[in-house]
Amino acid sequence: MSVITTIEQLEQIYGEWASIGEASTAKVADRITPSYRRLIEVSPFVALATAGPEGLDCSPRGDLPGFVRIHDDNTLMLPDRRGNNRVDSLRNIVRDPRVALLFLIPGAGTTLRINGAAQLSVEPDLLASFAVDSKPPRSVIVMTVGEIYFQCARAIVRSELWNPDKRVDTATLPSPGQILAEMSESRVGGAEYDRVWPERARQTLW
Repeated sequence: MSVITTIEQLEQIYGEWASIGEASTAKVADRITPSYRRLIEVSPFVALATAGPEGLDCSPRGDLPGFVRIHDDNTLMLPDRRGNNRVDSLRNIVRDPRVALLFLIPGAGTTLRINGAAQLSVEPDLLASFAVDSKPPRSVIVMTVGEIYFQCARAIVRSELWNPDKRVDTATLPSPGQILAEMSESRVGGAEYDRVWPERARQTLW
């Protein structure tokens, strides 16, 4: 296997920064522009990347469109909704503030990338402002934007991500209950886990 080990080798293959087209650099901003604001406002899903002493983590975050609040042109607020309670992302943010976001918009090819730094807030009024069904999050991720830019649609086009004809039949996939049973030698999971999960999820979304 031939491995790239230097920046010089990499630039021989992909070209130097100076050779990048203007469209790839003009789109980068250090604040939330009006166009980028609109993309954030309509997105119901974002992947949150963090780093910590144990390594990297990437966590899916989904909620009602616009759930990532734009506080001002340089600040975003993301409520931490109920999940698996591992708090991997939150542990990382406490120890290393570097974070990255990747927004997806159903039906759109354009994605939005934001890099910056974050901290966790448990200010009561802020938590209350994010309440859904009278249930506030236990913390809010407050992110300072370092750079923000859209990503071209090639990945979405190649993957046909939003093509309904390309949806995988979930019956052909291992279920969460099956995976848990396999990983735990049947101590947890199984058919009963799958049976009760939809109702449990409905009652605990927030």
